[in-house]
Amino acid sequence: MPARLLALQADITSLAIDAIVNAANPSLLGGGGVSGAILRAAGPELVEACRQLGGCASGEAKLTAGYRLPARFVVHTVGPIWQGGQQGEAQVLASCYRRSLEVAAAAGARSLAFPSISTGIFSYPSAAAAAIAVATVRARVATLPTIESVVFCCFSAADLQIYTQLLEAGT
Repeated sequence: MPARLLALQADITSLAIDAIVNAANPSLLGGGGVSGAILRAAGPELVEACRQLGGCASGEAKLTAGYRLPARFVVHTVGPIWQGGQQGEAQVLASCYRRSLEVAAAAGARSLAFPSISTGIFSYPSAAAAAIAVATVRARVATLPTIESVVFCCFSAADLQIYTQLLEAGT
């Protein structure tokens, strides 16, 4: 049975799910937006675990426990900084989604939630990023039968509308 894909507007740190994805910076040591919220909610243990990982390259993903979060795991991935779309940003962003799914599946996660990677301070246009996210996740979960559900956790109503339309259109 194919994985169920859905979009919702919520605080990703509140989701009781196997894994949440952290849209991190290369140091994995926080900052603003989603990453800062996840690190604050998970507590100092997550900060220390991230310090031990030694950073993460763009397009890659690394796993930690969820600590004080309701999620068992946090998958940390570093998206591309938008530079106009001609610098390989789409390929790096797609890799974030693929690698996050692979890392979560390898850890035994059956459900995970993604934020809108790279659309905050990294300035990736929301609609373009959502199209890459949905297409990449749809293609990759087809080859990962242990993944049962994927949530696109949207910060704004506008992002929720974009993801909902993409999911309903089957793209």
